[in-house]
Amino acid sequence: MSSPAERYARFQAANGTSFQAFRQLYDFEFDPFQITACAALEDGKGVLVAAPTGSGKTVVGEYAVHRALETGGKCFYTTPIKALSNQKYAELVQRYGLERVGLLTGDNTINGEAPVVVMTTEVLRNMLYAGSSTLRGLSYVVMDEVHYLADPFRGATWEEVIIHLPESVQLVSLSATVSNAEEFGEWLATVRGHTEIVVEERRPVPLFQHVMVGRRMYDLFADTGRPGDSAKVNPELARIVRDHWRFARRDDRGPRRGRQPRGGSRIAFTPSRAQVAEKLEAEGLLPAIVFIFSRQACDAAVLQCLYSGIRLTRPDQAAQIRAYAESRTADMPPEDLAVLGYHEWLEGLERGIASHHAGMLPTFKEIVEVLFARGLVRLVFATETLALGINMPARSVVLEKLVKWNGQTHADITPGEYTQLTGRAGRRGIDVEGHGVVLWQPGLEPASVAGLASTRTYPLRSSFRPSYNMAVNLVRQFGRERARELLESSFAQFQADRAVVGLVRQVRRNEEAMDGYREGMECHLGDFMEYATLRRRIKEHENSQSRRRRADRRAEVVDSLGRLRSGDVIAVPAGRQAGIAVVLDPGHAAGGDGPRPTVLTEDRRVRKLSLVDFPQPVESLTRMRLPRSFNPRNAQHRRDLASTLRQKSPDHADLPSRRRRGSPAEDDQYLQDLRAAMRSHPCHGCSDREDHARWAERYFKLRRETEGLQRRVESRSNTIARQFDRVCEVLDELEYLHGDRTTEAGDRLSRIYSELDLVAAESLRQGVWDDLTPPELAACLSALAYESRTPDDVGPPKLPGGAAREALGAVVRIWGDLDSLEDSFRLDFLREPDLGFAWAAYRWASGAPLADVLDETGLAAGDFVRWVKQIVDLADQVADAAGGGPLRRTARATVETLRRGVVAYASVASDAD
Repeated sequence: MSSPAERYARFQAANGTSFQAFRQLYDFEFDPFQITACAALEDGKGVLVAAPTGSGKTVVGEYAVHRALETGGKCFYTTPIKALSNQKYAELVQRYGLERVGLLTGDNTINGEAPVVVMTTEVLRNMLYAGSSTLRGLSYVVMDEVHYLADPFRGATWEEVIIHLPESVQLVSLSATVSNAEEFGEWLATVRGHTEIVVEERRPVPLFQHVMVGRRMYDLFADTGRPGDSAKVNPELARIVRDHWRFARRDDRGPRRGRQPRGGSRIAFTPSRAQVAEKLEAEGLLPAIVFIFSRQACDAAVLQCLYSGIRLTRPDQAAQIRAYAESRTADMPPEDLAVLGYHEWLEGLERGIASHHAGMLPTFKEIVEVLFARGLVRLVFATETLALGINMPARSVVLEKLVKWNGQTHADITPGEYTQLTGRAGRRGIDVEGHGVVLWQPGLEPASVAGLASTRTYPLRSSFRPSYNMAVNLVRQFGRERARELLESSFAQFQADRAVVGLVRQVRRNEEAMDGYREGMECHLGDFMEYATLRRRIKEHENSQSRRRRADRRAEVVDSLGRLRSGDVIAVPAGRQAGIAVVLDPGHAAGGDGPRPTVLTEDRRVRKLSLVDFPQPVESLTRMRLPRSFNPRNAQHRRDLASTLRQKSPDHADLPSRRRRGSPAEDDQYLQDLRAAMRSHPCHGCSDREDHARWAERYFKLRRETEGLQRRVESRSNTIARQFDRVCEVLDELEYLHGDRTTEAGDRLSRIYSELDLVAAESLRQGVWDDLTPPELAACLSALAYESRTPDDVGPPKLPGGAAREALGAVVRIWGDLDSLEDSFRLDFLREPDLGFAWAAYRWASGAPLADVLDETGLAAGDFVRWVKQIVDLADQVADAAGGGPLRRTARATVETLRRGVVAYASVASDAD
């Protein structure tokens, strides 16, 4: 096998002029992995490059661009997010000129027939299904951030593109470092032909890890400060943390953020954000990104630095910042700028400090990105979304906490997330080293940080599943059987099949062990397996009867509790509440755990009881009248009622005792027959019976495990294809498919790329939107495009009235019908429409000012713009799917009414601006 140097020499000999010209575009020497990957492209192969953030893997993608231009072909450069597409477009325009580079993102369509087009992955997927003429002459496709295929919401798009690209196209897949790159590469080779797998673990700029405790910064690891096989936690750091706990035991007030407790400089406390900024500047660690997993906290951090008087820029730099920001926002109305907090934001920018998160206006985020790249903004407080692809390398990265909200609960970040976030530290060609800093918090153990920093496990897992839109597109192009075969070639099925191989191997091992157990239970008196099966059936039947008795007894107790009324005097036979009590509230509406009566006990305590307090049905011993004015929170009222209760209570000797029931086994003929068969079996008299029985128990236990493994093998085999079959059955039922062809309704569905694609298609077919105005249609489409960040928002959403409200109700009804249909086919694809943005969409499409819409909805500007753009995308699709007629015109008008003001501001910026 040739070395990278030999490949480079072969480059120069065979194709020297082209590669030399490309090489001269860069001011650094190529690394061996870059040369290896470029050589693979030169050889006509596809290539997978898995390398750390900032290592220069995009060089390989850019070589594909260069090759396409040199050879007269086309190259599509795909990215997962529009912002990254905009950034890559600006870079390539600077290098190759406006005439040779285009951009297609949904928001922007610029020179779409250029030989090099940057686009989001969804745009390319849609082109492939539509058979776009733009695909002619396509030589290369670069899929940047291809590890996005693990994304549970959008990941399937990457696999669709990889599977459906013409065989003649060379695919360049650029991925973060993943632990199963070889597995992913093998799949690529299976579906795309020969693919070179190039894995680079080494960072071009070494990363040093630190923990900031109070005002001091400590190396995380001893000696070198870098994690390695033998790296150990810095003993001085460990000692400081131990000192903190000794101090904390003496002072139960605990540490306060940013305030050093008494005890000297060696006691731990959490530094304030202003102290972090000052320390980074003093240590020469700027520019830096501080990751905070909260939008509001990012904005608050900027204000805290401003209030502390921190300034990270010179007057001339502040002037450059103001000039650039003003030029980018010159077309925005002053009233909109005021709503967006422009002047406060600009003050932070001028001091070299900014926040960056999805709640910001896209234009504001882009200004921050450009100024940070130019070195004018030196400190950015950002959420983790910044780590998802935008090219914003820094000298240092700070993690304020190692816990974040994952949509359901607060959870520790994973080693993969830690690596992705800290991977931003260290700018190639600028910094000699990068620095990752974790802020110490009470409860943070240095060893835990060391574990995150040292672990490189980040497996790539497919999230692929067929959708309704995907199904109709595949059937329309290939027919049902060929479509099924294509889906069986997905990475998801590839991984499932690999897992099946391991499961089958385990099944075989278990079967061999079971043969050994059968030998161990051999009995000279008879068939011990037959005898053991009798014993097992007896045990299972006894357990089943016991469960049934408990369920019957529970039902009796629930029924008796359901008959209780306020004023009933009852005996509580078990638990801490045992004794006499009067029912204050029967608690009949308590839910699935049965009634939960609230009672007053003889000792004046108010308690809520449950099923566990009643092992047998409860009976009312007598009744007493509850005073109308009784207040359970009033101590005197409780004393008076308890005194009355004691007078009315029956003597404890007269209380019902716990009833014992005879064993139902005496009346169970089936169980008696089993026991008789067991006693009459020859093996029952064997002196080694219990030894044989122990082998039998092991056999039955392993057989249960093996049967479970076999079920898993069956469930994982052809899982994607079987799911596709069920999707097609739903589409057959609804007449979107007819055998191997799509119906007119199916053709409409093929043009709708939405999570709720089938709901949109049914709304179209049933004419729900036919007579709506553009604002009313915007409100209805919002229900399909919008999804609240907090599903449990308090209170019903505000909705427009009239036709819009009726149409929204019809959309929800259609979803309900489809949800029931999905249930019958064991599918769960369609989430419930979310009406939480309908009023905002209606008002914006009606021409309401930005200030009013944001005030009425409480949305952040960035969220508002993003959701409106999603509605614009869906309205475009509806217009395309509607054919001719009024709805098409209404959908087009909806796009125009929504695409105004902050939504319409240009979002393509070049560093050359």
